[in-house]
Amino acid sequence: MTSLMMTPRRRRRAASLAGSSPSISACRFYATSTAVSLLLREEEMGLAHKRHANIDREAEPVEERALLLGVIIELVVADDREPLDSFVISCGLPSNVGVDSHGRRWRSDYRFLTSSTNTINSTAQYQDPSLPSQIPYMSARIFTSPTTYKFPVSSETRHWLRLHFYPSEYSGLDPSDAYFAVHANDLILLHNFSSFITAQASTQAYFIKEYSLLPIQSGELSITFSPSLRHHGSYAFVNGIEIVSMPEMFKPAKLVSTDRFIDVGSRSLQTMFRLNVGGQFIEPNKDSGHLSRTWYNDSPYLLGVRSGVTSGADENVTIQYPSDMPRSIAPVDVYSFARTMDPNASANQNHNLTWVFLVDPIFTYVVRLHFCELELDKINQRVFDIYVNNQTAQETADVLAWTGSRGVPAYKDYAISIADGRGDETLWVTLRPSVSKQPEYYDAILNGLEIFKVSSDDRNLAGRNPTPSDMLLKDEARKEFSSSKINHAPIIGGVAGGAVGAAFAVAMCFVAYRKRRQDDGNDSVTRSWLPLYGHSQTTASKSTFSGCSSTLSSLRQGLCRHFSLQEIRHATKNFNKSQVIGVGGFGKVYKGVIDGGTNVAIKRSNPTSEQGLLEFQTEVELLSKLRHKHLVSLIGFCEENGEMIIVYDYMANGTLREHLYRSNKPALPWKQRLKICIGAARGLHYLHTGAQFIIIHRDVKTTNILLDDKWVAKVSDFGLSKTGPDLHQTHVSTIVKGSFGYLDPEYFKRQQLTEKSDVYSFGVVLFEVICARPALDPNLPREQASLADWALMCQREGNLESIIDPKLRDEISPVCLKKFVETALKCIIDQGPERPSMGDVLWNLEFALQLQENPGGGEHAAVEKANNAYAIHNANGILNPGEGSTSATADEIDDSSTVFSQIFEQKGR
Repeated sequence: MTSLMMTPRRRRRAASLAGSSPSISACRFYATSTAVSLLLREEEMGLAHKRHANIDREAEPVEERALLLGVIIELVVADDREPLDSFVISCGLPSNVGVDSHGRRWRSDYRFLTSSTNTINSTAQYQDPSLPSQIPYMSARIFTSPTTYKFPVSSETRHWLRLHFYPSEYSGLDPSDAYFAVHANDLILLHNFSSFITAQASTQAYFIKEYSLLPIQSGELSITFSPSLRHHGSYAFVNGIEIVSMPEMFKPAKLVSTDRFIDVGSRSLQTMFRLNVGGQFIEPNKDSGHLSRTWYNDSPYLLGVRSGVTSGADENVTIQYPSDMPRSIAPVDVYSFARTMDPNASANQNHNLTWVFLVDPIFTYVVRLHFCELELDKINQRVFDIYVNNQTAQETADVLAWTGSRGVPAYKDYAISIADGRGDETLWVTLRPSVSKQPEYYDAILNGLEIFKVSSDDRNLAGRNPTPSDMLLKDEARKEFSSSKINHAPIIGGVAGGAVGAAFAVAMCFVAYRKRRQDDGNDSVTRSWLPLYGHSQTTASKSTFSGCSSTLSSLRQGLCRHFSLQEIRHATKNFNKSQVIGVGGFGKVYKGVIDGGTNVAIKRSNPTSEQGLLEFQTEVELLSKLRHKHLVSLIGFCEENGEMIIVYDYMANGTLREHLYRSNKPALPWKQRLKICIGAARGLHYLHTGAQFIIIHRDVKTTNILLDDKWVAKVSDFGLSKTGPDLHQTHVSTIVKGSFGYLDPEYFKRQQLTEKSDVYSFGVVLFEVICARPALDPNLPREQASLADWALMCQREGNLESIIDPKLRDEISPVCLKKFVETALKCIIDQGPERPSMGDVLWNLEFALQLQENPGGGEHAAVEKANNAYAIHNANGILNPGEGSTSATADEIDDSSTVFSQIFEQKGR
């Protein structure tokens, strides 16, 4: 194999024989040689694998050779941008080749295993709706002992290595038991790593770890997966492996506020963040140079109210890379979009653009900023300073001074070391106008941003698993569990349903809940480069659970039912996996039968974890006191032998989302959809006004609206809920949590939570219901990716009716459609105070229903019937006397509600 690897001298010789440029013909010759060596290597490995009894034998040798010859042909015809090495491997794939939703071909992994002993190829028991494709995520390779993959690679280039993980149940194994390490030759990538914790913390069902590896001098990349010896029953797994050769794109980077430089080119790196600033999500198959990188939108990482404006290159601007900058640095789409500051120059003098990221301490990071001037054409028109963690990285940055012309890209690298502090470690990137230079415009610009972790001197890139922040722990500790009043602590309620997080992998990193883990020994556990949220998983002590038991014992007197563990085991057939109907952050949800025939939903936490202990306590007490037709009902709980189990009513028709899109279930008729929206609004209105304290749900979405056997809507999953402000407050200041796509932009920017944050999320739900599409769909064009943004754009352009679900267009009366859409639009106004209350939203949905049922009956009659429906809703114990909204006439609403005055004006015109 070594004899076939091309040296630079042979490459030049090949070019001269071919009579063409060394950069093209020699590259093709070299690629062919590499492919031939790959063929020989795989022949050898194939012979070795045949000695193992449990080898996968799905593919015939003829098919294997044909596939490899196809690789050779593809490499021969490739241009100079195509990588020398490209392995796209779906681990545990039952067939030899699979194709993902983007048309990328993934090959089976078994030929690259040095041993298939103690490995299992398995299929996930559950497909999360957020998965972008079944391949590579639905198949996995399980390792019960240290196992190595070997890949023949070029010894003269760096390589991207990407590891794909989808923590799920494989072959009956508990995903929370997967603790393992990963090494690439002698480089430590992951150590005592829990994919389960990482996925929970990031609110992502799947995630990717990406590394840039130094050239492998041996020409053979070994990737070893080793189950942890520190956790009983541990195993390792992986869903996909990508190895792509890459050009050298790292030069020495200057440490901020010093005269020292870091030789980045001599270190391996981990990609922490990669953002297309001001632009759209860029899929791997649209990256430059066939490098298959993913670029996310930057909006979730922006700090502060003034987030600037985004713009794209007009038709007169063509992106032209300078001769000394390879196109592989970043694709054209990155340089074609930018984020700049607000048009108000005087205001910009006192403001800045800031992005905030969570990173691992005790590492050095390289911050790469991408620039391309798209509008201006003179030096000193836009000059700004660059700061990293409030340290000066660059003074008087002027993109045109660097490039000489608009439309010409440039990039700058800055290095910074993050010390090991107490609690969350953050990395801030700030751009501020250089007032002292008196530029023509007080402004700043940025097109792209990447952050890379630099390997340590001992060749380590492993960080820590995510854990709750000090802020969260202190906040939760303050809120003691009390049976005399409703607790202020967050609650986890309802049956888990739908996807974990959004498909939009970027979500909100800097608001992550993480507390620095005090590990035993050298337990350096890694974190995902995806956004991090949620809670850690640690071993709970017996005293912890005994405290839980004693605290809840008072509830056994009638507020709710206390189940024995034996009853729960009998109801779930001893927690048989065939009874699992969902998986959430708290644990699995089972369908059970109690009392000889009553169906229930049983949510069980991981019995070896203390995660959710406080939430378990508060949820039991809170839901035992809150009873409402449109909230999921608590039946009882069990806290025996260290178990934390909650029993709810069974929702026979599942979640609202699965009846709207991406399922085989029949589409719901419009009137039924409208009634479901009304039911959900009633439940939220009760939370905001009917309890002793305002309760803000904070995670309103279509997967958290459940439907019973009679299609009655019930709000569920109160895991992120928060009690609202009292009479002396306008908001609650809290770390941002929620689901991207539904998140109130004002809450995100200011970290100030009000009940109007729920109103915004519910507005997105209303558009989901009428448009039958996800709140976020990164596969759509940029302007359509966010449902809320798309609806607002269509409304501005006057073609809002074009986004309506085609199945509904013949069902909805025009007057009903107008009221429904106007209500939804008011809910998603950026400024919280300008949004309606949930009581206003509920009234208007009742009004829309009356218009649908009696389109020719007149608005006064519809108002009267809506008032009656609203009054009945309040009379049924929904509101305490004197609290919340009241029914009204059309004229009263016109006088009192500035938000809806244009909707309810009944006077002659």
